[in-house]
Amino acid sequence: MSSKTRMIQEMDWVTYQKHVANGAIAMLPVGATEQHGPHMALSVDAILPSAVAREAASHVNGLVAPALPYGCRSLPRCGGGEAFPGTLSIASHTFSLLVKDVICALVKDGFRRVVVMPGHFENIWPANEGIQLALDHLAGRGLDDLSILRVDFFELVRPETLDALFPNGFPGTELEHAALLETSLMLHVAPALVDTSKIPDDGPARVPAYDRFPKPAGYIPPSGVLAPAQGASAEKGALLMKDHVEGVVAAIRDGFELPGSN
Repeated sequence: MSSKTRMIQEMDWVTYQKHVANGAIAMLPVGATEQHGPHMALSVDAILPSAVAREAASHVNGLVAPALPYGCRSLPRCGGGEAFPGTLSIASHTFSLLVKDVICALVKDGFRRVVVMPGHFENIWPANEGIQLALDHLAGRGLDDLSILRVDFFELVRPETLDALFPNGFPGTELEHAALLETSLMLHVAPALVDTSKIPDDGPARVPAYDRFPKPAGYIPPSGVLAPAQGASAEKGALLMKDHVEGVVAAIRDGFELPGSN
């Protein structure tokens, strides 16, 4: 058990308590268990925000809570996972209550600053609801000295990095499901969970600018990968991770008015 870890699940309770008493910031990754093509594990959306949070935590006196492994139902235009075995989703109101309960538990232990970090696009708005439910509940108990941020690390990539990775133009974050960005990041942080020999070539997805329920056949490629993942590499993942960590750290310093913020 490392004394330097920032991951709560790797700590004993005494060490954890000391960090909280020292004013640590709680960081809560909220992920999903969802298909990410035939070449990556189902746990991508929990692994990536946890990895970004772990790297950022040492810069902002943060502690990283265990990631929530279940996410809200995927939309075809940015995941399409509901049609695939292994995608284990929960209802958005259930997700919001989980976020609320974990935040309340962290506050009970003494945290007064919390960062919620979605790793799954559909978690964003239900996470907002969970945050507000927690604030309402805690205010009713006289706890009104809290500050909570929601930081979407996947939006924090420098334009120069995207230009270098996509010389023909970036297709957009939504279509990057299981594609070059996520595959490169996974090759950087968890290469054992990626098999590049299984990267498919049946994309990209061609979906309209609206959502239709139930999802018609043919919305997304049979592999579940929405855009090309060919060319993904650990080196590209390291570039992305650098941007993600720097962006998250900057957001936390600014949002909580920490030393080093602008």
